[in-house]
Amino acid sequence: MKQFFTKINIDSTPGKLTEFTTDVVNELSNHHVNNGLATLYIKHTSASLLIQENADPDVLYDLENFFNKLAPQDLSLYKHKTEGPDDMSAHIRSALTCTHLSIPIVDNKLELGTWQGIFLFEHRNKTYRRTVQLHIIGE
Repeated sequence: MKQFFTKINIDSTPGKLTEFTTDVVNELSNHHVNNGLATLYIKHTSASLLIQENADPDVLYDLENFFNKLAPQDLSLYKHKTEGPDDMSAHIRSALTCTHLSIPIVDNKLELGTWQGIFLFEHRNKTYRRTVQLHIIGE
């Protein structure tokens, strides 16, 4: 059994989903694991990871719009206001999504569906350099 740890750095786009499937695929091809598991983890409380459709950009637009309505940036709604109007809504969005993903590896390929991609969802109103930990384990 082999295992590898690496980091993928992503410059996020404020309030948007950024696909980074290719980065994960490139790391997998560097390590030649035929069958196993890829685990991704983001160590941030105001961004998250999603597997989502990567074919129609309207899906991403609708998701971003939905989360803006679900957790609005309105300071009158929240007690936590220390880091500005986008902070508490970012924490809520992160709590409703995921900080980690697990994706099977079969024949040295991620077992993603035809229209699935791996995305970082930035919940703040600024660009950040986000770091995603990647753990690959298998044979």
